This record gives sequence, C-alpha cells and structure tokens, in this order.
Amino acid sequence: MTDSALPLFGDDAGDREPWVDDTFSTAHRVRLDAHSWVEHVPGWLAGAEQVFEDLLASARWEQRWRRMYDQTVREPRLTAEYAELLDAPEVLRSMASALTAHYGVSYDRLWINLYRTHRDSTGWHGDGPSTRRRECIVPVLSLGAARRFLIRPTAGGASRTFRPLAGDLVVMGGRCQVDWRHCVPKEVGPSGPRISVNFAATSQSRPD
Repeated sequence: MTDSALPLFGDDAGDREPWVDDTFSTAHRVRLDAHSWVEHVPGWLAGAEQVFEDLLASARWEQRWRRMYDQTVREPRLTAEYAELLDAPEVLRSMASALTAHYGVSYDRLWINLYRTHRDSTGWHGDGPSTRRRECIVPVLSLGAARRFLIRPTAGGASRTFRPLAGDLVVMGGRCQVDWRHCVPKEVGPSGPRISVNFAATSQSRPD
C-alpha cells in the first residue's frame, strides 16, 4: 500500500484489504464540450475483486419495472439501492467519503446495478431524479467484467466510448446529465457479470 492509498477498513487492515487512491493520480479528464466532461480514473480501487464478490452475494438485488413510452417493461439488469449511506456496507461508505473530499460534493446515498450477462443493458438516459441541478458530478465505479460505457449529445450526434475495467472510476461532470445521454449497451459476445456503483448526493437532486 502506498502513502497515497486510503484503506477502506482501517489502518491496521493490511495490504490484503481493498483501498482507494485518494490522490486520484491516474485521473484523465476528457472535455466533451464547453460545459461537460468525463473523468476516467483507472485502478482507483485496488482489491476490486473482493468488493465485487461481497456485493454480488450480499446486496438486496431486485429487478425493477420502467415506463417506456406506452408500456411498462422489466429493466434488463438488477438493482440494489441504499437511500441512506449509513445503511451501505462500510467499504462503500469509505469510498463515498473519499469522493466527497476530492470533488467537494456530499455523497450521501447510492445505488448499484448488476449486469448479469452480455444481454443485460441500460438504454440512453440521464440520471434525472438524482441530478436536477444544471451542473452535477456523478461518480460511477466499475466492478467485475469490462463493459462499454457510451455517452453522446442529447440533441444527437456521435458517441464517445469508454471501457472501464474492474476498479476503474468514471465521473460525469458539468452538464453531462442535461446536455448528454449515456448507456451501457448489450454486447455481441458473452460477458461475465459487472456491477456499477453509482454515488449520489441529495444536494444535487434539488433544482438550482
């Protein structure tokens, strides 16, 4: 463990436990336009496999329904939500604290999505209810198998593709939730399960 590492289970946990790089030393910011950006932080979480296995086994997964045009359909993924950060596992609470310190946003709740196979996906969308301010910062941690993460202008146009690996952080900032849409598309070939950890802040759910 380096001096810049933030242990997630206390200083005496040892190198075997997960930890995050609280300096964000690998962060690379991609400017989408004058008001929006995406930051990719490779390897932000070390010990990602352990966190993945723990969440896969312990989270209260459910398959939700979503209104799509004139019908209600099952979401092609599973979701678990922690409306209060205090109810989340300690490891996720520690990550939220690191993100709060770095980005200056008080992350106080989160939800996690499970993409079970290459057939699970989510369509183009913005994180509306949780990001009602014009400018927000939304971190998403990837665990498990690599999947494509696409983002494109709301008005239409070419998309940008990211492929975060286990332990990578992807952060959407500025007006990404208004002027841009993102998705996790289906894959053509087989893929193992992937979990995304989405950090949210009550302060960002209130309009400006």
